Amino acid sequence: MLPRDGLVLKYIIDLTYSTAQEFVSEGKHKEAIPAALHALRFSTEVYGSNSVQLVPAYLLLAEASTGVGHLPEASKYLSQAQWIVLRTPDCSVAVQCKLHRSLGLFYAAEGNFEQALYHLANDIYLASSTFGLKSIETSGGYFHMANVFFRQNKMDIANSLYTEVTDIWHAFLVKSVQAQEQILKSQPEMSPFTEDKEVSEDRMTEAQQAEAIRVLNAVLDVREQAPKQQPGETARVLHALAMLYYLSMDLSKAREVGTKAFDLLKQLPQQDSLEAIGHLLKLINSKPSYTK
Repeated sequence: MLPRDGLVLKYIIDLTYSTAQEFVSEGKHKEAIPAALHALRFSTEVYGSNSVQLVPAYLLLAEASTGVGHLPEASKYLSQAQWIVLRTPDCSVAVQCKLHRSLGLFYAAEGNFEQALYHLANDIYLASSTFGLKSIETSGGYFHMANVFFRQNKMDIANSLYTEVTDIWHAFLVKSVQAQEQILKSQPEMSPFTEDKEVSEDRMTEAQQAEAIRVLNAVLDVREQAPKQQPGETARVLHALAMLYYLSMDLSKAREVGTKAFDLLKQLPQQDSLEAIGHLLKLINSKPSYTK
């Protein structure tokens, strides 16, 4: 057990790391760097300079540095993270996935697409072996790989991967909405805004929510700006986003994108998802408006 000052430092590490992670998720890379540096400094103090516990902070620093265009600094942080992982035989799959994803993003930023795809393929392989091919842990690798193929103008492969990402999140969010609905039905006195432990266990983490919002909005932009429109695919992304905003209690946005998906599907010959989106809109409209 850590002494009291060690526990305080661990609390500071968690706080600075989560702050940096939030900034990176929001695309505020410059703001993320000071918080990530603090997380690294305190992690070194608690765990030592060669501990695998430092890797997440190094990877955040690499991603933030890449985001602001400081590629030499990003390369330095990635080298440190890679060195630690190589020296840690029992390093967790989650950390290895993060390392490969960070390396993939770095090489993509450099324009070295071959190396980017190699590391993203490793990320997908490790994540799918551990969490499953259709897991949300695997979807991030698919998304970043799709972006690389998009930049190479290999649109058939990119579109296929974007569809895979949408399908993974869509299926996950359908289950999440159903789980929350079941809990609310069994305990009708509870509101969807309750902080009850049973409800919160079925919710995504804040980091997962931030990733889903960023990824699905990026896929939506690709769909809406494509020269050849695919309304069915666009509607599916909108449906996923509507469920996501509903679960994160941003009912105004949920209603907006849900209505957009509903109107788009009504114009298509295949209207399989119309009933599901209609049901979601009823859920959204049955609650008082709440905007995050």
